[in-house]
Amino acid sequence: QLQLVESGGGLVQPGGSLRLSCTASGFTLDNTPVGWFRQSPGKGRGAVSCVSTSGSTIYADSVKGRFTISRDNAKNTVYLQMNSLKPEDTAVYYCSTGCTVQAGGYWGQGTQVTVSS
Repeated sequence: QLQLVESGGGLVQPGGSLRLSCTASGFTLDNTPVGWFRQSPGKGRGAVSCVSTSGSTIYADSVKGRFTISRDNAKNTVYLQMNSLKPEDTAVYYCSTGCTVQAGGYWGQGTQVTVSS
């Protein structure tokens, strides 16, 4: 069964940190770009960050300098380290095999991140 599983979400205070994980089963991530996306209530799903097969990265302007995407091919996992979290980062975070929502890749089920005091 081909699937992506996100983990690491939770409730954190403003200024705190979380590390999200995206682990694949049934296929390997090292030959595909992997993106992180988020969706908050009433809004569409938007791109947060993406890492290419060569390791180059891109970030949405709203998270530059605070979030870091990385991949560990040995663990078949892509991470999103989120620092200096803000209430506006609250959303369900998804990973996918592609850098855009329209890429048509595999999607995980999502993990909730809530930033609140």
